[in-house]
Amino acid sequence: MSLELGRRLVHASGAVIPGAYLLDEHVLGTGLVTWRVVQAVAVAGLVATAALEAARLSGALEHPIYDRLTREYEQDKVAGYALYVLSGTVVVLLFDPRIAVPALFMLMLGDPVSGILSTGELRTIKRPRVLVGMFLVSLVLAYPFVGPVAAVAGALGAMLADGVKPTVGDYVVDDNLTIPIAAAIPMWVALAVV
Repeated sequence: MSLELGRRLVHASGAVIPGAYLLDEHVLGTGLVTWRVVQAVAVAGLVATAALEAARLSGALEHPIYDRLTREYEQDKVAGYALYVLSGTVVVLLFDPRIAVPALFMLMLGDPVSGILSTGELRTIKRPRVLVGMFLVSLVLAYPFVGPVAAVAGALGAMLADGVKPTVGDYVVDDNLTIPIAAAIPMWVALAVV
């Protein structure tokens, strides 16, 4: 398996947690995977990720998985997986499941699709086919949860967060940090207005 495919599969594997919540909430009805459980798992994951990332950056922890799943530019900076966990936790804690779940799916499932469409090239603004692809995937992921207006708003937010790479100094803001937040806020606003 290629490194990029492995990264994308790890990225998508995060969808298991909100997926388990949806399965329990709408199909099984056991009450085992409540939204509070999802929030607790997110916070525990954030604490564990912070500890692992601190150990990795300090040099106290070296593991082959980091060599395989982190990119070269992440060697001395906070890695994308940590930003993914941070933004996912923020969304899970601040928004109700109706908004948080599709925002998480946009990060966990939409972003890997965008990565496949972009063929690994690093650009300040992604090509139109990638922007359209991310928008359409995000729209499909959000529509069942929030309806058409909020889905379009969230998909536009996710597309912009994924497709435009802002920089702060010489640091490129990672879309793992921005996608779920940029999707959740417009959906929340649209639902409040409509």
